[in-house]
Parts: sequence; C-alpha cells; structure tokens
Amino acid sequence: MTRRDELAANLADVRARIEAACGAAGRSPAEVELLAVTKTFPASDVALLSDLGLSAFAENRDQEAAAKVVEFGGLRPEVAARWHMVGNVQRNKARSVVEWADRVDTIDSVRLADALAKAAARRGRRLDVLIQVSIDGDPARGGCPVPELSALADHVAGTGELFLRGVMAVAPIGMNPAGAFSVLADEVYRLRRDHPAATVVSAGMSGDLEDAIAHGSTCVRVGTALLGGRTLASP
Repeated sequence: MTRRDELAANLADVRARIEAACGAAGRSPAEVELLAVTKTFPASDVALLSDLGLSAFAENRDQEAAAKVVEFGGLRPEVAARWHMVGNVQRNKARSVVEWADRVDTIDSVRLADALAKAAARRGRRLDVLIQVSIDGDPARGGCPVPELSALADHVAGTGELFLRGVMAVAPIGMNPAGAFSVLADEVYRLRRDHPAATVVSAGMSGDLEDAIAHGSTCVRVGTALLGGRTLASP
C-alpha cells in the first residue's frame, strides 16, 4: 500500500466517523471542518492530503511550520492551503508565527494577544484567532481559565488587528470528554451573546471527536487517526 492509499483509507474512516457523529447529533457533516494536524509529518504528506481534498492544516511549532509551509508551497504551488497554529506561542515568536499562520488557535492571555496584534500590524494584516479555553483551569496545560474568558474575548475583539473567530479547547486528561465539552458548550453560548461572530468551536481530536461533535464542535483536529502514530524526535 502506498502512502497515498494509506492516507486515503484513513481519511475515509475519519470522514465516516464525523458523518456518523453528526447523524447521531442531528447535525449536518457540512457544519464540521476537518483540520489535519500535520505536526512532525513531512510536507509530502500534506501535499498528499491536499490531493485528497483537504485544505486546512495545523502545526504546533513555529520553526517546523515555517519551513513546512514553504516546502509545501513548492510541492503544490497551485493550492491555497490554510495553516493553523495549535501550539503554545511564545510572545517573542509572534512575528514569525504571523508570517505563516492564517489563524492562531491558542490565544490565552492579554499579553499574547497584544504581541500578535503588534506583529500583525507590522505586517499590515488582520489575523484570525481563537481563544484557547482551559476547561479545568490547570495552568500547566495552558489556556484561558473559564472565569477570565469574557474579559479576554473583549480585549481581543477590541484590537484592530485580531479577529475573534471563536474558541478552542482540549478535554483535560482524566476528565470525561462529554462532560468537558458540555462545559465548553455552556461557555460558548455565553460568549456568543457578546461576540456573535465568534462561531468557531475547535474541539475534539482522534479519540474524542464524537463527544465534541455532540456538544457543538465546528472543527475537529485530527492527527493520529489520519496520519498514524508519531515518532518521537528523541528517546
């Protein structure tokens, strides 16, 4: 089996899962975007996925992503791919991230928002962003604690360079995914009262996308189920 065949089979399986989850939730599959998490995988895999119809890809390290975006552009110059930053962003990397990312999905503080806004202004562009919500409030995993979400959303929306598209969250380890995404859904409902354009809910990964879709996810981030297991960079 070629790598293209392997990816095609995996993609068919993931799409079938999304369709089944949407059917169970009384939703249309068209409401849920599939974001391919391509971190640690080569640009050649991204090119194959684009051949199979995907156009949105996610990375979590600035240096790897910057090089991969350039390489992919050489492999598929005709494809208008969209790139998402789904990893933690250090403020001193804001300028670099803004150079390649179409959307940053991990804003979790006023300081990071301001750094990205400044970088976007320097480049003369407006940057789409999501606020990463910490469902359990554990600072070790990053994210904006739920009680601080409204204030951060107001701050982001108040910048001229950032466009608040919605929120992103990961179900905390040890917490039932359905319960976690139920909490997120409640917060999204409250957020949209003040920010009706914040319609994106990026939630759900390879292991829990069904629970996320049942609770309103509009974007699932899939890596392992699509591309296979990752090899550690070092022992």
